[in-house]
Amino acid sequence: MATHNDDGKKGEAIAKAFLEANGYEILDENWTFRKAEVDIIAYINKTIVFVEVKARSGNYYGNPEEFISDKKQQLLAQAAEEYVHIMSHKYEIRFDVIAILFKKGFEKYEINHIEDAFWNY
Repeated sequence: MATHNDDGKKGEAIAKAFLEANGYEILDENWTFRKAEVDIIAYINKTIVFVEVKARSGNYYGNPEEFISDKKQQLLAQAAEEYVHIMSHKYEIRFDVIAILFKKGFEKYEINHIEDAFWNY
């Protein structure tokens, strides 16, 4: 498996543990709709939170959260719309980003939870 795939899988596990430790209920992981994949779908305070996890082993070219394209945001919004419809959810939703920057391999990391990171609709 490529290193960037390792970063992503470990990043998603760290993000899930972080969310759970902060009172979020995990509803789904790696949920797909058409061309979109939502890394984590969580629930807190009547709000469904669609979480994009970005993990990098360095920030030479920018921080992890800077690598979410407009197209990715659009796909996440479409997936969220379908998920909300399927779940008949009538309350708030939001899009969060959890950015993880690994240091010294995977031994240490910094985590940045950005709530309400973007909105397309």
